[in-house]
Amino acid sequence: MNKRDFLRTVGGASLGLAFGPELLRAYAHVPAAALAEDEAFWASVRGKFTLTPDYINLENGFYCFQPEEVLAEFIKNVRAINVEASHYMRTRQGDDKLRVRTKLAALAGCGPDELIITRNTTESLDTVINGFEWKPGDEAVMANQDYGAMIDMFKLQARRHGMVNRFVDIPMDPKSDDEVVQVYAAALAPKTRLLMIPHMVNITGHILPVRKICDMAHARGVHVMVDGAHAYAQLDYKIPDLGCDYYGASLHKWLATPLGAGILYVRKDRIAGLWPIFGDEGPGVDDIRKLNHTGTHPVHTDLTIERSIAFHEMIGSARKEARLRYIQQYWTNRVRGLPKIVMNTPADPARNCAIANVGVRGIAPGDLAKTLLDKYKVWTVAIDGAGVHGVRVTPQVYTSTAELDTFVRALKELAS
Repeated sequence: MNKRDFLRTVGGASLGLAFGPELLRAYAHVPAAALAEDEAFWASVRGKFTLTPDYINLENGFYCFQPEEVLAEFIKNVRAINVEASHYMRTRQGDDKLRVRTKLAALAGCGPDELIITRNTTESLDTVINGFEWKPGDEAVMANQDYGAMIDMFKLQARRHGMVNRFVDIPMDPKSDDEVVQVYAAALAPKTRLLMIPHMVNITGHILPVRKICDMAHARGVHVMVDGAHAYAQLDYKIPDLGCDYYGASLHKWLATPLGAGILYVRKDRIAGLWPIFGDEGPGVDDIRKLNHTGTHPVHTDLTIERSIAFHEMIGSARKEARLRYIQQYWTNRVRGLPKIVMNTPADPARNCAIANVGVRGIAPGDLAKTLLDKYKVWTVAIDGAGVHGVRVTPQVYTSTAELDTFVRALKELAS
């Protein structure tokens, strides 16, 4: 029996099964790459989400709503805390949040003494940028393609402390890892203290060779901070294996938690060197909790992360990454190279996963996004800056190939 026949047999048998342990047992021996192409399996995953009939949602990179079981858990947590109120907050909140933080740390491959729960990537990385004791003439290096909120924080430090920011441009379609590494290496100078890099470029989906960049920077005495907003729970990896000093990510994107959840990882030996944004005399100077003074906080969001992790792990990191790679290539392979189509994502499949960016010559990104929604009922987001002109496309595990067929037809019509 060949792979396609096997998948057809198992997939057909699974049509009567809802996504859950029983279905996963039926697929236990199917390799992740093969399972990525089985529409019956992923249709069962899709059944866990409530989707709007008004449009095809290809903009999950900003925020992916929760599957129904996670949403139900969130509502249950809201109600439970609302009943107990201050009694819960003063007696059990700390232990419950530590339990969730420990599970997040396990998913990230680090200890809970190196990770805190934040509201999003911006808060995480701005905590690091602001935490440096900058002196006049100190330098930081970043890319024009980095997220604007962090660039703004660096500019604030420049105005406040007299430090200097250096910018590079990330190659759009590099031929090798070394090409990317050398772009950053050329920008480092004796006064460079911090290098910020994206794990995955948010506007193009380009995955950078993080470990190689970190090794290069560390050899020159430079700390590395990684923007992992789109990598955490999209790619299958462990943060310490990247070799970075600081790592921030959002959880309401690819982990599909409630809005307002993120993480900050700080390597144990780097914690003492960071100043907290808010004063808190409780934690010691080398305790990562000093960076996490939140005041009274909507803890029900944090508690629901536990259920999001369970849903993610039920699918499996390797299966999820394989599916996201497959559905991105499913549509990009059908339009890449066509007249008037501009792909702003690397051609090498090893350099991308779910996210891709596409433009149509002669159509402004804003007009392209509007036409896709108004005429074809496909929701994307326009990107028009930092050398990238197109719409960002971010499908999720619930996205079907039939929906992507609609998107491909739209692109072909618009390009014709």
